[in-house]
Amino acid sequence: MAEHVWQSVSALADPVRRALFDHVRRQHRPVTREEAADACGVSRNLAAFHLDKLAETGLLRTAYEAPADRPRGRGRTPKVYSAGDDLEVAIPPRRYELIASVLAAAVAREPAHAGDAAREEAYARGRAHSTPVHGLAEAVRLLDELGFEPAIEPGSPGDSDVLVLRNCPFHALVAEQTELVCGLNHAYVEGVLSGDPALAARLAPRPDACCVEVCQRRD
Repeated sequence: MAEHVWQSVSALADPVRRALFDHVRRQHRPVTREEAADACGVSRNLAAFHLDKLAETGLLRTAYEAPADRPRGRGRTPKVYSAGDDLEVAIPPRRYELIASVLAAAVAREPAHAGDAAREEAYARGRAHSTPVHGLAEAVRLLDELGFEPAIEPGSPGDSDVLVLRNCPFHALVAEQTELVCGLNHAYVEGVLSGDPALAARLAPRPDACCVEVCQRRD
């Protein structure tokens, strides 16, 4: 899981900080330090400290503006806070929003041939994350950042090592639509690995891992 997600989770461990976050998130408008402090029954200085910590993790956004219901007075424009990035935690990591976005784009673009369009879209999404890599070791880093939890395993006698993906980011959907989901996953990983022509993604279903594994491409 990305480091910033853990930082966000840790930021919400404090009950005062969590109460301030919940208050700001529910207002659907910028909130001043004074308003947040009054709502949560804490001092302005304590509210400011916790609100700024939440902003550092991306859970809140900051700006400087006068509240809409108050005329602009003299002095500094107050700092205000509003809801920031959504926080979604899954262990191991899941990426259901990605496959939903791929399918929606495919249906919108080619409703009569949505399956083919979805595979093309999945490959393009993977390619957008691709960087130049050289060999399995660098592929581990890249795929780990995307939540696949890769691990290099020795190949069968006479074969090179393989990169097994221990986590399927689309796990809950595989049982319902195995062929479709595994096909999109395969296309996505192919796109991710497009920075190294020597690497190939292949379908290799196993019960304890992702349906895709990575190997050296044979000449």
